[in-house]
Amino acid sequence: MTDARSLRGFLFGSRGAAAAEFALIVSILVVPLLNVIDLAVYSFRKVQVELAAEAGAQAVRSYCTPLQSPVTANCPGVLGQITSAVQSTSLGASVSLQTPSPVEGYYCVDGNNNLQLVGTLGQIGSPPVKPNTFNCSAYGSSAAPGDYVQVAVTYAYTPVFSSVSVATLLPTPVVRTAWYRVG
Repeated sequence: MTDARSLRGFLFGSRGAAAAEFALIVSILVVPLLNVIDLAVYSFRKVQVELAAEAGAQAVRSYCTPLQSPVTANCPGVLGQITSAVQSTSLGASVSLQTPSPVEGYYCVDGNNNLQLVGTLGQIGSPPVKPNTFNCSAYGSSAAPGDYVQVAVTYAYTPVFSSVSVATLLPTPVVRTAWYRVG
């Protein structure tokens, strides 16, 4: 008799109903909250990767002079400076130079403000080669080609809450590129 009375009291009692409702509502609201947190972390890290690429390009500007163009041949130690600058963001050593990087070349700016490669690409140890015709007339400009250094960085993002997050669908690794015109 006691078991039947306990069961009936359990089934028809209202004690704890608010706690049960609260538990259901909270469990439904937690998943979107975790997704918001993950997307915010992804966005922050994406900005940090962009800053790392910009810092790498800035390192070329700070460490090398236009008289050292092409910097991949005439500016010793530039790779170490770029690497240090790239890893100076809050991501630290988890962000790295993408291979091959830095890349240097002679480019012309076309009518749509896009860079067009007119020489060969060069890397540390094998500098770019100037084009035979050192002008940009083929692209509608009377200017000489510019020496540009491209710094590309990469970061492998891992979602904080990977089992419930839509951030697992976002592109990873995060890759960003920055340019600096040496001369």
